[in-house]
Order: sequence, then C-alpha cells, then structure tokens
Amino acid sequence: MKELTKAEDQVMQILWKLEKAFVKDLVEAMPEPKPAYNTVSTIVRILETKGFVDHTAYGKTHEYYPLITKEKYTKFYLNNLLKGYFDGSFQNLVSFFARENKLSATDVQKLLAEVKDAKKGKP
Repeated sequence: MKELTKAEDQVMQILWKLEKAFVKDLVEAMPEPKPAYNTVSTIVRILETKGFVDHTAYGKTHEYYPLITKEKYTKFYLNNLLKGYFDGSFQNLVSFFARENKLSATDVQKLLAEVKDAKKGKP
C-alpha cells in the first residue's frame, strides 16, 4: 500500500464517509474553494490505479467506492509514522506527545489504562 497525498487523502476521507459517490458528489462535499470537476476526476482515477478505489460504470458515468477501509489505511499510516519518526516505539510516540502537548500525569495514566484495555480486547 502506498501513502496518500494530501489531495488523495481529502478525496478518500469524503469517499469513506459517503461509502460510494460520483465525482460530482465528491466535489459537492469538498470545502470552498471547491476544486474543478476534472481535478477531482483525475485524483479519483489515480486512487483507482493505486488500488484504493474501484467503480461501477453506468454508461459513461462512474460511481466510485473504496476498496481499502479507513481503518486499514489508518493502521498503515500510523505504523509508518511510528517507524519513520519514533524508531517504531510507541513509548517514544507517547513521550513526544506528553512533552509537546503538555500531558498531565493523569492524562498519561488514562492513556495507559486505555492501552491496557485495548490489549485485553475491551472496547
């Protein structure tokens, strides 16, 4: 799997939310200033080439849908972030955010409790 560009990610975020959409639907869901229809169409075709989306054809019109779930991409992206910036260490990641975001000891304890619950399979 490849990492998405900012424009590709923006389109995928909308497509994950809508679940399936025509290019016009994607353009309508984008914030102002809206990109040109052809720009969005090109991005969607690139996403299709990368294996992120597929389409159903209705004559000359295509309805696009994601092939990769948001959860799967999030896991891939965060693992790359962890490897690339934190030497693959979750501890380094938490330590970074604790320093940069001025997490209190209580916040860190809550985070650790959530991690422990997640490892035990609790929601």
